[in-house]
Amino acid sequence: MARDYYGILGVAKNASDQDIKRAYRKLARELHPDVNPSEDAQHKFGEVTTAYEVLSDPQKRKIVDLGGDPMDGGARGGGGGDPFAGFGGLGDIMDAFFGAAGGGGGRGRGPRSRVQPGSDALIRLGLSLEDCATGVDKEIAVDTAIVCDLCRGAGTSEGTSVKTCDTCGGAGEVQSVQRSFLGQVVTARPCPVCRGFGEVIPDPCRQCGGDGRIRARRNVTAKIPPGVGDGMRIRLSGQGEVGPGGGPAGDLYVEIDETPHEVFVRQGHDLHCNFRIPMTTAALGATVPISTLIDGDYELDVEPGTQPNAELVLTGKGMPRLRSSGRVDGRGDLHVHIDVVVPTKLDEAQRELLVELAQQRGEEVPTLASNGTKHGGLFSKLRAKNHR
Repeated sequence: MARDYYGILGVAKNASDQDIKRAYRKLARELHPDVNPSEDAQHKFGEVTTAYEVLSDPQKRKIVDLGGDPMDGGARGGGGGDPFAGFGGLGDIMDAFFGAAGGGGGRGRGPRSRVQPGSDALIRLGLSLEDCATGVDKEIAVDTAIVCDLCRGAGTSEGTSVKTCDTCGGAGEVQSVQRSFLGQVVTARPCPVCRGFGEVIPDPCRQCGGDGRIRARRNVTAKIPPGVGDGMRIRLSGQGEVGPGGGPAGDLYVEIDETPHEVFVRQGHDLHCNFRIPMTTAALGATVPISTLIDGDYELDVEPGTQPNAELVLTGKGMPRLRSSGRVDGRGDLHVHIDVVVPTKLDEAQRELLVELAQQRGEEVPTLASNGTKHGGLFSKLRAKNHR
């Protein structure tokens, strides 16, 4: 006589899969040997697990609904056998006690979609310091996967379509059954014929070979904001690799390769440069024009008595401060390092003026012979006297 599997679980004959699963989990928690070690509980636990295995399998449940018993003649009856025999494997045990995802009886997750998201792509872009400072739109050529223009991502030849895999019946996986100390263990692995898709392409597209995408070169415009720097990456959404089956494209990352400037040196948001001025300008002071990177010529005030290697700071004349949000928040500074230029050649009039200046300041004035060698200065005479 066929057993009443619905009555064992306490569910109606029209119960849904979720109702059956919910009832099984409730009873299994109450009757599991770790919770209730009595022999009667173990016997009922075996019946419950067997009932769940039968009713969670569509084919076995159909036999029950027709008045039969799919477990007749099997070794997994509820008559005091192995209390774990009704489990389809460790997955069912975890499902019963921890609510793991997926169905019982060793059933897998089903076929995976042939349409998959694409990967991100990366390209390096060389930029001058001026471009990094002001921002620029650059058209760049990229080699990525794009949707096949012949099959439009379907992967099939014109007039054909995909078919259900005969090996797995569209499930995307094949199952194997093994006996262990836990009872019957059902394991699933991706179907080797359809690779887990549940369908095959009998006549693949001659251009993409069924992948739904091809590699091609295309031009992309990258909008580079002001303030970018070496190593920064700009993300162009949806401009990366198209996925298998014509899936959505990943992102394209443009990595900045900043070219060194021949005048300005960048340090974060600040710029540094060397500026040469004559010694007379350093001594007397003056307002001299200096070229900046972004603002063109600027009037630089050199104070009287400016010393070599002095540093003058022009606030707000450096690089734009680019925030992570993409907004520009002010600018850095321009640091001007003064290089005082001492003349190497003087005519007679210039030399006399410098001699007169030195005398007025009480400084040593070396005299030059006709052959250009030094004579006479005060310190020279003292050194000569000490060596006698």
